[in-house]
Amino acid sequence: MFAQPLSNWLRRHGIHFAWVIAFICFLTMLTSSAALGLPGVLLQPLGKEYGWDTEQISSALALRFALYGLMGPFAAILMDRYGLRKVICAALVLVTAGMALATRMTALWQLVVLWGVVLGFGSGLTALVLGAVVANRWFEARRGLVIGMLTASTATGQLVFLPGAAWLIENFGWRAAIFPVCLCALLVIILAVCFMRDHPEDLGLTAYGAIPSAAAAAPGSGMRPSTMTGTRPVATTPAPRTRLSIGDPFRMLGHVRGNQTFWILFATFFICGLSTNGLIQTHFVSLCGDFGLSAVPAASVLAMMGAFDFFGTILSGWLSDRYDNRKLLFWYYSLRGLSLLWLPHSEFTFYGLSIFAMFYGLDWVATVPPTVRLAGNAFGKERAGMVFGWIFAGHQLGAATAAYGAGAARTLLLSYTPALYVAGGACLIAALIVLGIRRVHY
Repeated sequence: MFAQPLSNWLRRHGIHFAWVIAFICFLTMLTSSAALGLPGVLLQPLGKEYGWDTEQISSALALRFALYGLMGPFAAILMDRYGLRKVICAALVLVTAGMALATRMTALWQLVVLWGVVLGFGSGLTALVLGAVVANRWFEARRGLVIGMLTASTATGQLVFLPGAAWLIENFGWRAAIFPVCLCALLVIILAVCFMRDHPEDLGLTAYGAIPSAAAAAPGSGMRPSTMTGTRPVATTPAPRTRLSIGDPFRMLGHVRGNQTFWILFATFFICGLSTNGLIQTHFVSLCGDFGLSAVPAASVLAMMGAFDFFGTILSGWLSDRYDNRKLLFWYYSLRGLSLLWLPHSEFTFYGLSIFAMFYGLDWVATVPPTVRLAGNAFGKERAGMVFGWIFAGHQLGAATAAYGAGAARTLLLSYTPALYVAGGACLIAALIVLGIRRVHY
């Protein structure tokens, strides 16, 4: 609608429209991550109002994580078939509906449907695959930086929304905390409708940093894309684009099922999800409540983790281009494991939680760039995206396991400590097995 006029205006000022696309993608992933993180602040309010125990609520959140991950291998296919704009809008409509309708629920099965199924499918459409697709389509240069920034949007969503959500819960009730996320989702839908485009060629551009002569033609337009200098498009024959089919992810999984590197990355990313989204993101506020810390300061500690993770993830992307990614993952998982093992002994003071937030936060999502790089080196650029989709599915299955398992531990044992010990020990195991990946020279 307004993309072409804005693109022309930005081109006259030396700015590539790819940065607008990246910004919309960042806001989309930020909103989805906020919707995923918000239920963690609502565990205790929901339990008080409806009488549900932590295990029952966690079952819905576990289903959400599982569907969020399993959508990964298929999200790229939907983007290819229906376009980025339609997928983003559909995803955010699902997220908004799942969050908003929950304010009217009266039974546990409704929580499972809304926050398990609807929110799981919606957020899964805008998972890390969206960032990878946008970075690969719109950026030739600065691609690693863009992936790092988009990945860090998950931390930014936590940083922006959770402290405010905790304050709203304390002062106005848990339903009031849902509406800022819904409002943000609606605003991003408007931006996507007005400005989102699938390919640079749709606006007569090349990808950012691409050589104009190497650019593909605009789909169905018969025109060669123009460069940033404003050259008029030149007629040419468009190159056909191969469309993915719904069976391609399964064929890819069958192709790599005997590959040792795939299973090591799958296992370590399973442990990554086990020790992050499923455990800390979901249960940290409730865990702090067990030690007498109210929701607002607990959510502020989560926001502090998000701040450290934002910089840690971008730094990890820079390091992954320069150092052995196996060794980076060894240190990331080791530090995370040690921090989780230490958390029950921190006495949950401001000083102790600040130390935990720093060490844990720096590598919350820092594992993503080295894992993507190792997958790319092992399976090639063409296969890496879909293979990583399955590896990411492992991450969210781990998150689902921890979301339910930690909730069950809290209900049966009246303590989260066993779950923290299990996750910390699993991280130390991941640090060791990642060294089993065949060495790649950079």
